Amino acid sequence: MPSASASPSEPTSEDLSALLSTMQAHAPTVRDTSAAQRKAKLQRLADALLDRRAEIARALDADFGKAPVEVDLTEIKAVTKEAEFAIARLDDWMAPDPVDAPLLFNGTRSAIHYEPKGVVLILSPWNYPVNLTLGPLVAALAAGNCAVLKPSEHTPNTAAVLQDLIDDLFDDREVRVVQGGPDVAETLTHQPFDHIYFTGSPAIGRHVMRAAAEHLASVTLELGGKSPAVVDRTADLDRAAARIAWSKFTNAGQTCIAPDYVLVEQPVHDALVARLQDTIAQFYGATPAAQQAGDDYARLIHDDHYEAVVGLMDDAVEHGATVASGGQHEAESCYVAPTVLTDVPLDTNIMQDEIFGPLLPIVPFQTLDDALRIINDRPSPLSLYVFSERDATVDTVLGRTSAGSTCVNEGFLHFVNPNLPFGGKGESGIGRGHGYRGFREFSNERSVLHRTYGSGLIRTLYPPYDRLTTQVMSDWILRFF
Repeated sequence: MPSASASPSEPTSEDLSALLSTMQAHAPTVRDTSAAQRKAKLQRLADALLDRRAEIARALDADFGKAPVEVDLTEIKAVTKEAEFAIARLDDWMAPDPVDAPLLFNGTRSAIHYEPKGVVLILSPWNYPVNLTLGPLVAALAAGNCAVLKPSEHTPNTAAVLQDLIDDLFDDREVRVVQGGPDVAETLTHQPFDHIYFTGSPAIGRHVMRAAAEHLASVTLELGGKSPAVVDRTADLDRAAARIAWSKFTNAGQTCIAPDYVLVEQPVHDALVARLQDTIAQFYGATPAAQQAGDDYARLIHDDHYEAVVGLMDDAVEHGATVASGGQHEAESCYVAPTVLTDVPLDTNIMQDEIFGPLLPIVPFQTLDDALRIINDRPSPLSLYVFSERDATVDTVLGRTSAGSTCVNEGFLHFVNPNLPFGGKGESGIGRGHGYRGFREFSNERSVLHRTYGSGLIRTLYPPYDRLTTQVMSDWILRFF
């Protein structure tokens, strides 16, 4: 696939240190911006994305063959929706949040003030390079921060578009795009940023958190893991197959919240597989040749990832798995067909490692306890999907598993609802983004207490601790306040 026409020279450690110093000096000015000023920035960003819609689509097609409709839905709309949501609510978010106080604090008022953390670093991945760069930026700008954006080197065309867009929209002391490879990203994480927002793998997330600890910087880690889908015998199988296939094969499976495997109750196993086969044919083409020739299906990002995904499939087949649909692949274009696998042993690599590609293992279960055991034998997933018409099934899955998010009888729409906080737990992430929770993630919650009139009771607690102090503490404060 073609790459960006010009690769910018990578900045040195000294360059990055100087950049951060410049932004730190400018941060107080940005901190003092009003809600109206911040909303204007967000509106300019949203408008610019729509204006450059065609340019962004061309860049993502050049980087890994992403369909324009998927670009509109999963890249551009996701960010403009975040911006619109913040614009409509930012006055309320920025206002101090009053809190109650115990009777002992009579004569005071208390509130939480939201102040920007300062200068933040946003490290974004290649799979949704616009959404996962600019979505966090919306929250960072709403909270009044300066931001350095480091897009992935694996999507150079999109990174170049982001560079031009940010350069046109913002003072370079406020928002800056830094391009480069892993060495640049690592160097950035060792700079004294006030917050680091990272989206990527758990392995790299550990390095980011370790580097942030050097400066006691807070972190948001949006990671991944093996997100399961559970389908019981009462489920609407046509809906389940459509939602699972859509969520799984969008972006060729390169989605952190894509269903990584499906646990289906044994009596409806074959019926679900058949419906998945039909759904894939409806979505992407009736024949393998039609699927490969179509324009609605992305490619894997690079050769190494292609080899890793094909290796997972080959390993599963060698250990007894059956290719029920798909399986075709072609190295030159990094193409792997939408693939459904059955008879997959639980101890194979494909059931242990995050797939991050268009392979969908289907595993039957006899009882719901069996399905929950499989889920709970793995780290908490970023997302979990339940397809059932039985409330007891849904309640049991919710009560006996843990996940960053869960959808019932639906696909991955939860990601684009700005009212829902997004994030994981443990291996799947730390912290939350989107909407108000994104604003709070980039804010310092400052506790403020005001004394409005005097309270003689407090004076009785001053040293020296005489008999009266002891009596007031024992007879009144411990018992009534």
